[in-house]
Amino acid sequence: MNELECKVLVLGGGPGGYVAGIRAGQLGLDTILVEGGKLGGCCLNVGCIPSKAFIHTANEYDLIKRYSEGSETGISTAPTTIALPKTVAWKDDIVSRLNTGVAGLLKKAKVRIVEGWGEMRDGKTCVVKTADGETRIKAEHVILATGSTSVELPALPFGDKVISSTEMLSLTEVPKKLAVVGGGYIGLELGIAFRKLGSDVTVVEATNGILPLYDRELTKPVKDRMDNLKIRVMLETFAKGLDDKGNLRVETLSGEASSIEADKILVTVGRKPRTDGWGLDNMDLAMDGRFIRIDQRCHTSMRNVWAIGDVTGEPMLAHRAMAQGEMVAEIIAGEARTWDKVCIPAVCFTDPEVVSAGMSEAEAKASGFEVITAQFPYKANGRAMTMEDESGFVRIIARKDNHLVLGIQAVGGEVSELSAQFALALEMGARLEDIGGTIHAHPTKSEAVQEAALKALGHALHI
Repeated sequence: MNELECKVLVLGGGPGGYVAGIRAGQLGLDTILVEGGKLGGCCLNVGCIPSKAFIHTANEYDLIKRYSEGSETGISTAPTTIALPKTVAWKDDIVSRLNTGVAGLLKKAKVRIVEGWGEMRDGKTCVVKTADGETRIKAEHVILATGSTSVELPALPFGDKVISSTEMLSLTEVPKKLAVVGGGYIGLELGIAFRKLGSDVTVVEATNGILPLYDRELTKPVKDRMDNLKIRVMLETFAKGLDDKGNLRVETLSGEASSIEADKILVTVGRKPRTDGWGLDNMDLAMDGRFIRIDQRCHTSMRNVWAIGDVTGEPMLAHRAMAQGEMVAEIIAGEARTWDKVCIPAVCFTDPEVVSAGMSEAEAKASGFEVITAQFPYKANGRAMTMEDESGFVRIIARKDNHLVLGIQAVGGEVSELSAQFALALEMGARLEDIGGTIHAHPTKSEAVQEAALKALGHALHI
């Protein structure tokens, strides 16, 4: 058996793991990263990046289709088609280039990569099954970055026509009829995209609204767009399995049963931490339910064992994992760091997009704050009008006593690009006067943020 030793062992090469590895290497720590699949993890290979490639393609295709029917802008085009295998190949090329980029960054940071499935034998030892046999790695510090996997419904096991988002992003044909089980962000992002590509889409959601983690005011423009696209939404409806014809059996809260004809059934009911298959049972780790328990420094209950990303709990977001990975590497190198983030922005890449950073109005009030809430609609924003995108708004929540900004939300086309501005304002402790007094370039959608702050102060200029 090949034997290796290192200062830092990173188990998992997803967003959290590879960032931890790069930063550790930059800091001069002898680091080994173990990855059983492709570098970049779920996010880069079968999640964030490929799904956005599909969403972009769907948006462009939908735009061209609309132009083929005539447009107020004066543009008209010939009827258009799409070759989905070419789309998949384009998506795969993007993923491949990013994989290569991650590998190059790790090499630049002098991180050794061991390709193969790793199993922890104790808090310091990992045995990796590589193509050349087993390699035993001894480390002073271990960073667990094993990520998460799609939740499978017992009544709808993955296989044949029942698929997860991973298989959805590799389809070479647009399904004529698509049933989406779960009205959260993954289901709606892909459901809307494939409706634009030509699928007849039905969304089945167990709760009484789509995107249940967001308030109805934020999700209404998304629901309106889904109605416009003729996406069928069945609320308070539960997936029960397949009928004799292979169609999706559903049942409403009131007990009414029916079947939905579908060529593909996309199940997107959440993700679960990857805790199986890498030796968790060989370690003495305290757990919080399904997740590994960590403190404010991402330290576990075992000495010099750290955990980051989806395996440690919500929110399961790549940028949270990245920030944790960077922090842990710096702590191991001797820097004084702790998790003191004010917010972790969340983005739904639906149509229109939804962004939330910091507290909602309800959360702020529940925390005991008396608040000012104001919003500015995109129908009053010149840039939105010239982009044929007047749906949505920017909303800002601030303390009434000192105007400290507690949260910012937005819904609208391409508002994901405002997420960093929202997070920066919150992290820097901005007040309404800071945002209102900052010159925003005209004409841009970002002006709606300034206008919302000014409205909260009682003197919006353009509404």
